Amino acid sequence: MVFALSDEQRMISEGVHAFVEKELHPHEELVERLDAVPDDLFEEIRRKAIANGYYALNMPTEHGGGGLNASERAVAEIEFGRVSRALGIICNRPAPILKLCAGDQIATYLAPTVRGERWECFALTEPGTGSDARAITTRAVADGDDYVINGTKQFITMAMRADFIIVFAVTGVEQTPRGDRKRITAFLVDKDNPGISVTPLDVLSNRGMKSCIISFEDVRVPARNILGQEGGGFALAKNWIFSGRVMLAANCIGLAERAMGYAARWANTRYAFGNPIGSYQGTSFKLADMAMEIHATRLLVHDAAAKMDAGTITQREASQVNLFGSEMAGRVTDNAIQILGGMGVTKDMPLERFWRDARVERIWEGTSEIHRDIISKDVLREFAA
Repeated sequence: MVFALSDEQRMISEGVHAFVEKELHPHEELVERLDAVPDDLFEEIRRKAIANGYYALNMPTEHGGGGLNASERAVAEIEFGRVSRALGIICNRPAPILKLCAGDQIATYLAPTVRGERWECFALTEPGTGSDARAITTRAVADGDDYVINGTKQFITMAMRADFIIVFAVTGVEQTPRGDRKRITAFLVDKDNPGISVTPLDVLSNRGMKSCIISFEDVRVPARNILGQEGGGFALAKNWIFSGRVMLAANCIGLAERAMGYAARWANTRYAFGNPIGSYQGTSFKLADMAMEIHATRLLVHDAAAKMDAGTITQREASQVNLFGSEMAGRVTDNAIQILGGMGVTKDMPLERFWRDARVERIWEGTSEIHRDIISKDVLREFAA
């Protein structure tokens, strides 16, 4: 199969690339220095993204979104990967499960989020569980026409900016052939509801884009705010996670290509022992590996995105592209720093930030170990006697 970009994909790629270069790159140093995106800058970028058609690219056109399919969105995500996530995320690509909003939820949550009037955050991970999502302990107990939510979520991106939260909570237990299993339900919860508190976390990388702890204490939510069906939240989360894993790998391509560019330019102009360091195999072979792995990730992303569009992508395939892409970005940024030597770890160069950005990619859409577990189990089933 030949993965050649269509005219539409090429136009999307070139457009997002130009927008990132003009409107986002100039602010990276400011965000890094302040460890925050100033409110006025946040609103300026959001307005420009909406005006230029680079906001809610993944949402339905009937609600004002870009209507991109996975293959089209992937090329956009490669370009968004070339900039600090704190800035790229302002061009919001809302959680895909919001497409399942129904009835009044569309006017209250989906449509205003697509228009840029509201912002969501996705609250699944907890202090006691990350990879094992079914082990969550946050509970939602039915009380008349409401549910009462108690629990704590952790590492929730953009919770400080969010207007509402997509919360996953246990609403009961059901019997299955493998034993009792928690019924997990997704709720749309307005952040200004009484009983909600948000605390920022100081974590590695992603300056200006805080991860947070969200606590729920007797938070009342009407039953009409259930997203999808009661007990169906885990399936919704899995669908969102598949998309997130593929698009994370696409972001890693942009990040890695930018790092490789810095390393290659340095290798061409930095001299040692009378020659540019790129003439020595210790340097040039690192660049060869970078180019090869970036290209391989690109092929994996195009393949996975095409399968998402066809509705045939498997859990194994989503894990493969995430695992390869995230680890590739780690190797590329690390080797880019090595090529620059001492300059690579200074604040005068962005490579140390690229490395920090790449490091978290091996955790937040599933750890490398979880992905290897998923892939290996599938391989063992495939070749079972």
